[in-house]
Amino acid sequence: MEKIKAFVFRFYPIIFILVVWFIFASPYFLNNKVPFASTYQVNFFAPWSTYSEFAGPIKNNAMPDVITQIYPWKHFTIETFKSGQIPLWNPYSFSGTPHLANYQSAVLSPFNILFFVFPFIDAWSILVLLQPFLAGLFMYLLIRSFKLSKFASLIPSVSFMFCGFITVWMGYGTLAYAILFLPLAIFAIEKYYQTKGAMFLIILSLTLPLSFFSGHFQISLYFLITVFIFIIYKFIISKNILNTLYLILYTFFGLLLSMPQLLPSIELYTQTFRSGLFQMQEAIPWQYIVTFIAPDFLGNPVTRNDWFGHYAEWNGYIGVLPLMLAIYSLTSKKRVQTFFLFGIGILVLLLGFNTPILKILVDLHVPVISTSAASRIIVIYSFLFVILSAFGFEQLLFDIKDKKLIKIAFWILSFFFIFLLLWGIVTLKLFIPIDRIIVVRQNLILPTMIFGISSVVIFFTVLYLKNRKPIRFLLPLLCLLLIFIVAFDMLRFAKKWQTFDPKNLVFPSTKTTQGFIQLSGYERVFGNLGAEALVYYNLPSVEGYDAVYIKRYGEFISFINRGDTEGIERSVVSFSKKGKYMSEAINLLGIKYVLHKISDGHNVWAFPFWSYSPGTFKLIYDDDHYQIFENKQAFPRVFLVGKYKLAEDDQKILSTMFSDGFDLRNELVLEKDPGIGQTDSEIGKATINKYTPNQIEISIDAKEKGILFLSDIYHKGWIAKVDGVNSEIYRADYIFRAVSIPKGKHKVEFVYDPLSFRIGIYGFLAGVLLIIGTSVALFRRRSLH
Repeated sequence: MEKIKAFVFRFYPIIFILVVWFIFASPYFLNNKVPFASTYQVNFFAPWSTYSEFAGPIKNNAMPDVITQIYPWKHFTIETFKSGQIPLWNPYSFSGTPHLANYQSAVLSPFNILFFVFPFIDAWSILVLLQPFLAGLFMYLLIRSFKLSKFASLIPSVSFMFCGFITVWMGYGTLAYAILFLPLAIFAIEKYYQTKGAMFLIILSLTLPLSFFSGHFQISLYFLITVFIFIIYKFIISKNILNTLYLILYTFFGLLLSMPQLLPSIELYTQTFRSGLFQMQEAIPWQYIVTFIAPDFLGNPVTRNDWFGHYAEWNGYIGVLPLMLAIYSLTSKKRVQTFFLFGIGILVLLLGFNTPILKILVDLHVPVISTSAASRIIVIYSFLFVILSAFGFEQLLFDIKDKKLIKIAFWILSFFFIFLLLWGIVTLKLFIPIDRIIVVRQNLILPTMIFGISSVVIFFTVLYLKNRKPIRFLLPLLCLLLIFIVAFDMLRFAKKWQTFDPKNLVFPSTKTTQGFIQLSGYERVFGNLGAEALVYYNLPSVEGYDAVYIKRYGEFISFINRGDTEGIERSVVSFSKKGKYMSEAINLLGIKYVLHKISDGHNVWAFPFWSYSPGTFKLIYDDDHYQIFENKQAFPRVFLVGKYKLAEDDQKILSTMFSDGFDLRNELVLEKDPGIGQTDSEIGKATINKYTPNQIEISIDAKEKGILFLSDIYHKGWIAKVDGVNSEIYRADYIFRAVSIPKGKHKVEFVYDPLSFRIGIYGFLAGVLLIIGTSVALFRRRSLH
């Protein structure tokens, strides 16, 4: 019993974090529900939305990207791994696109191992639910490394694990992972200064790939910048050059470990439309700062009563009491530390809100930072102010012991006037639409109560101690009460947002999806469906939704739609149902199947297969909700031609392809001369024998020399081999692949093996060796001393 008591006393903060986390995650463990918006999926996304039996209430419809991108990408990633390939290429979107390099796929995340241990939806659930627990645990370790008490460490731990950023992005399983290792990295820096232990340098190195492999480059970049800022700060206050050099060196080693993800992603980023789109995106307007103290003051998407702003992108909530304590930390005796944290935190806010400083940063055209949502930097504000809340809490306990009633009263009154101002705005109906007053009033009650209860408890504790002898357990009881208040505040905030829905509604099988499975392979399909159906069921599509897609492909589709290349969008490639060159392009792209929702009828948003010549589209599948038509005129995915035209100018290539008299089936437009004779005669036959994400095998029977055309995206990472010998891949018809073929029977193989990934692997191995070698040297050096 004594050992149990000792264990509980020693580890009660971690036990408390675990209990709070279990309360949050209990719907999964106790009610067979999963942290995935399955009710949203089956009600709003085809083909499930056509089935009336799925109709029902929806909790949160504010996370569509999880359904249309993250979840199907993860499914594709794991299935490709299980087939024995690294998922480097995705053939099911954008007529083919890099997969690992798109970054949000998180192909290299070590947490993918969960999907090899548990059923997919359970692995997904654990992946999502681990985020707040790890965030809380690592924050606790960090605060303890600052030599603060266990009580002071608990408040920031609970605050960080359910802060606004981690909560609203939790369901993605990417962005939160990219930041939750930051407290562990700073912990490693602090502990290295205290102990000189090489183990903490290794931990620092490992946190970088753990972040960079997590699936969101922008957040990982903020992670890296913050690590460097802390290293510089430690150097300034310690003047220890050697420690600083070791920390920088191991940070560099961590970047080497991250190279397999970084190099392919940087390569792809330079080819995207997004890389040149420098503009202020999602900057937070200053009136939204009220939500930092009352998160639902302007409504909440979950309750469908929000009317202003972007709740997910702009959420900087860390809890009422932690925010108050963060401000109180400015009175801490540890002035250097708290002022440093506070100053950086304010600078971060200025970069996240609509300010001249942010405009200057955007105008500098900094890659990624100047092209992404500016507001996401507030995660660093949350991290810093959560740390400050620990210093504030520690100082508050000192001041309560010293009975500094006036100082504490002034602090409480400052926030009292803020809440009084907010209530005055509500009561007088200022700046708020009349029809939203009730929403604002209701959502202001709970933050006010949390502030009121916390303030009363703190104030009367000081008042009691000022007039009476201290009670032994009074301060511990106060600490526990305040910690429970913070836990309640953050739990109610997180549980309101994060949905837990029935497991059986996650990608449920239907008659229509069974029909989709029969089409899976390499023949392309077209219809009003997204990646939630196309990628998940392995249906190759010419469309796609991703922040990083190859710009040249977007230009090609834009030309088909409009006749020019100016209509590309930031994150979407959409194939117009009635585009200018639709009838030609649908065949060139090898779109063999058209998926038609029966209830769409002949409306403008449906593909007009009925307007084509009789016999062009043949009905091959029909159920109560969907029909599938086969395009009898679609070109084969691979074919041989004997004629080509040369053109280097982009506009000339496209205008030639779609000019009158140009036969897309028997002639190509190349940018480089393959040096073979041209012929009008039939060249021969090409057949796909094997089609996997990273490898395509084709058998050729050519009567003459010719060119093999494959209607998959051209990318430098692809290597072609004819009978085992490397052969140059030509960019054909603006964005596709072609290979010159000699006469006779041959085997052609396309293999996706990007140099950037290979160099990244070498970088990773170099990082491992350098970490091992340097760490061994440090261990030996320390043992000699």
